[in-house]
Amino acid sequence: MTVYPGLLAPLILPLLSWPVARWLAPRMSPPAATLLLTFLALVFAAGSTAALTLGAAAGLSEVPLVADLGDFSASALSSTATVPAAISITCGVLLPAAVVSATAAVRDQWRWYRRVHRELDEHSPADGVVILPGTEPVAFAIAGRGGRIAVSRGMLAALDGSERAALLLHERAHLRLRHASYAAAGVLAAAVNPLVRPLVTTARFTMERWADETAASGVGDRRVVATAVAKAALAGHQSSYALAAAGGPVPQRVRALLDSSPSGSDSRRRGLLTAVAVAVVLGGCGWSAGAGAQAVLSLHADIEAARPASCALEPVVPQRPHGQALLTTAREDHRECAER
Repeated sequence: MTVYPGLLAPLILPLLSWPVARWLAPRMSPPAATLLLTFLALVFAAGSTAALTLGAAAGLSEVPLVADLGDFSASALSSTATVPAAISITCGVLLPAAVVSATAAVRDQWRWYRRVHRELDEHSPADGVVILPGTEPVAFAIAGRGGRIAVSRGMLAALDGSERAALLLHERAHLRLRHASYAAAGVLAAAVNPLVRPLVTTARFTMERWADETAASGVGDRRVVATAVAKAALAGHQSSYALAAAGGPVPQRVRALLDSSPSGSDSRRRGLLTAVAVAVVLGGCGWSAGAGAQAVLSLHADIEAARPASCALEPVVPQRPHGQALLTTAREDHRECAER
């Protein structure tokens, strides 16, 4: 049996991230696109990590010391060519790198959240919004402690009254729709497997589009939201962890807001496309999971097949050396080993 065809499937699928993200984002509603892209990024990252773990485990299984601990023959397992040595070595190198990268991403994001919350604690909120001093245009929403919105005086000065309302509705939408959870999941997935970064980046964009549409519904004027987004983007810059009206490809967001609302036929077409996309994604994930499960079963079968050989190559030394009893005990031990 061979493991590596099924093992390679979860490693190859993330290469589809860029075309999938490019094709899905403009054709699906922002909420559906956000959910599907984030889910796909997590599945691809988890699948590739599982495949790396399996490849590294298959390589370690051929090490004599590991085989002794598992009570099977390393030479017998090697003869089945379970996984090519180059693939095992590559998996053994990439797996720790993925773990270190994910740990660093979680640490950096946690430090950023703690630092920003400490800075916001120094200012008193007004109507649930922390007004930051200074002329630098800043506006963002941050999860934790019930969710907080921060806007600088410089940003407020750059917008008129209706645009300020649109900006605050946008930031409140990020908090109410729990976009920080999707963003955090995307950061972790991209840290584990950089190949899924296009999915994560596009999901960040669709989150901003989702918040734009929510703000437009609240204000009742899409042009006001488009103007607020454009002014905020031109005036300020944001951290890569922050959810803000200035994030994402702003020209595309402004263009989408200035377009008329989707007609009934457009909504039906998007709904049909969403259903097809979900079915295709779930089918691909199921196929990848099946291939991975088959690889695990193949490795397990190879290890089980190597167990009798282990007994034959490594005779059992009895612990009761008493003449004829010695020979009888050895024969019984070998018979039990062969039966296993």
